[in-house]
Amino acid sequence: MTTPANKLTDGERARIVEVVNLPEYRNQSPSQIVPNLADKGNYIGSESTIYRVLHAENMVRHRSASRPGTHRKPAELCATRPNQLWSWDITYILSNIRGKYFYLYLFLDIFSRKVVGFNVFDTQSADYAASVVSSAYLAEGLSAGDVTLHSDNGGPMKGFTMLAMLQMLGIAPSFSRPSVSDDNPFSESLFKTLKYCPQYPSKPFASEEEVLVWVKKFVDWYNNIHQHSGINFVTPNVRHQGLDKEILSSRALVYENAKQKNPNRWSGKVRNWIRVDEVYLNTKRTNRKIT
Repeated sequence: MTTPANKLTDGERARIVEVVNLPEYRNQSPSQIVPNLADKGNYIGSESTIYRVLHAENMVRHRSASRPGTHRKPAELCATRPNQLWSWDITYILSNIRGKYFYLYLFLDIFSRKVVGFNVFDTQSADYAASVVSSAYLAEGLSAGDVTLHSDNGGPMKGFTMLAMLQMLGIAPSFSRPSVSDDNPFSESLFKTLKYCPQYPSKPFASEEEVLVWVKKFVDWYNNIHQHSGINFVTPNVRHQGLDKEILSSRALVYENAKQKNPNRWSGKVRNWIRVDEVYLNTKRTNRKIT
């Protein structure tokens, strides 16, 4: 095999290692070392050459102060009943004043997809978040230890007032990883449904009160009329009350009867009307779809 003409000699490699470890260069990157050496009339190699030598010598590492933080995926959570696992987030709502927004605080039961609490404010605040979760907690008649609340890492989510309220109510907090949007998929999905529904106003809102009136109508539709695909097309309120079992069983019976009457029209199994008994958050199972 022919040796490349530009291959470094052992002496040249040793010289690079020696130079980068000198006190004046040991805290610099090759991109800084190269021009500084050039200013002194010296050349030991290009940036890429220096990097190759450093990699080969296992000398390219993050110092402790500059090492990127590592964040583990939150623990997998599973809801098997209503009011066991909630998710919440805040979304921007446009106002008719340039640069001004309203903020919708919205709490969702992950098992039933029911909106259990919401309100609209003109700013993001842990105090406001605490008031909304407290109202939802009381409205659902919960006790300490009943529910885990998942959110992202925003200021209102981790503010002192909010965390103190969760502790007082006995709600266990769960948080997404920083800058990872898909750790809180249920709230994100709900906000998409809200903002892309046909009834969403085409013009910005004029006041908090106007936003709240519209959101109340949306929540009533979402909880009581919207047949949610993620829970096999029953409404969130029906599932929250445990009435979905009977509805889904009845649908399955209708389909079985139809197949018995005319089996030639069915090439395989009838439609799946099985109840979704487990809903996962931060799932490790790649074949589960969030809807």
